Amino acid sequence: MSPVLESTARLLLRRIAVEQAQGRLPSLTTAVVRDGELAWFGARGKVDGAAPTPDTQYRIGSITKSLVATVVMRLRDEGRVGLLDPIGEHVPGLDVGGVTVAQLLSHTSGLSAESPGAWWERTPGVPAGELFADLGPDTVKHRPGRRFHYSNVGFALLGELVARHRGVSWEAAVREEVLRPLGMKDTTPRPRAPHALGYAVHPWADVLLHEPEHDAGAMAPAGQLWSTPADLARWAAFLAGDTAGVLDPDTVAEMREPATVDDGDTWTGGFGLGLQLARAGGRRLAGHTGSMPGFLATVWADPSDRVGVLFTANSTAGVSRGLLVELLAILDQHEPRLPEEWHPVADTAGLLELTGPWYWGPSAYVLRLLPEGGLSLTPMTGVGRASRFTARADGTWLGLDGYYAGETLRVVRGHDGSPVHLDLNTFVFTRTPYDPRADVPGGVDEGGWRG
Repeated sequence: MSPVLESTARLLLRRIAVEQAQGRLPSLTTAVVRDGELAWFGARGKVDGAAPTPDTQYRIGSITKSLVATVVMRLRDEGRVGLLDPIGEHVPGLDVGGVTVAQLLSHTSGLSAESPGAWWERTPGVPAGELFADLGPDTVKHRPGRRFHYSNVGFALLGELVARHRGVSWEAAVREEVLRPLGMKDTTPRPRAPHALGYAVHPWADVLLHEPEHDAGAMAPAGQLWSTPADLARWAAFLAGDTAGVLDPDTVAEMREPATVDDGDTWTGGFGLGLQLARAGGRRLAGHTGSMPGFLATVWADPSDRVGVLFTANSTAGVSRGLLVELLAILDQHEPRLPEEWHPVADTAGLLELTGPWYWGPSAYVLRLLPEGGLSLTPMTGVGRASRFTARADGTWLGLDGYYAGETLRVVRGHDGSPVHLDLNTFVFTRTPYDPRADVPGGVDEGGWRG
């Protein structure tokens, strides 16, 4: 553990003390994760008459969804499930149209937010067969893929997909494939001691009402699990890139890619594949919020500097949306991360001759070698299409991001082996603007440049 400075810890504690007092929370725990380790834990309020600890359980609500999504992505990586597969290919008999696995993961399926029948978060659940029999065409509220529409029902379907492929319950699959490898031993479907009780706090008086807790049955994949601050800290480290082999880091990065936004043109919040996304305080965060009657929880991680932050509380309401962002801001202000030291990297692949200016018509670009061995093509003016590329075994380069993501870059060489031009998905980049020596589509005016 690399703890925060004592002065920083005091400021973090002050912030959560204000939150617990003003939000009138029976108890509140928070934690900061840095470089895969728990760097700070803070708590206010009481659980069973004592301050909660990193091992005190709280219900984590929809954070459960991200754990289920992780097993779905493992199935995808194994070739058992395709993200574009209709869910009916994996859970036959459903009457919900052709919604896909990816749409369910990103809440773009158009399915109803809640299940048929009584308020599922406060009543005992029903078996999967009974729930799915009640789903029909009216469960689809929007054209699949049209828009973001949060769907708890969608994750009930994904939980069933996991169960059918693994031959065990969704919870058993999550436990064996995610929780156990990550060391999250205190994340369970029902509470174990010590755990907080869930409360509603009266809006106009300082009195409590105990909230119910139950097995949610087929809806459990949408929000059943209980966990501890210590376990959620490990989950934050996973989201920040310390995957411990549970998923390939590239797959987790794919889960963090925006698939949809949930706040329109402002784009401060959205969803990837099973992960909630937020842009705040100059950061791009991935994680998930969680709420169940009597409980609130959130985990955010920023993989760019391997930091995470989380909270748990045993109250139906009362935690401000900006709490975790403000904790990160305190960390940034008082313990800013130092950039990694620069060091030279040998050009073992002989790529130095490719570097420098290239021109797409008259537009100037520069090609650079990246420390990890890739290439970066960026416009010199800062305006235009920029992408990074990684080498393929056949000598071509694959676009990783930006406009050219997934596209192929080829280096075309002359008779002497020297690079003449770049072919980027039919676009030709030359060493000088419209170099007549290169095979520029459409040809180059023989009269050349004129005054």
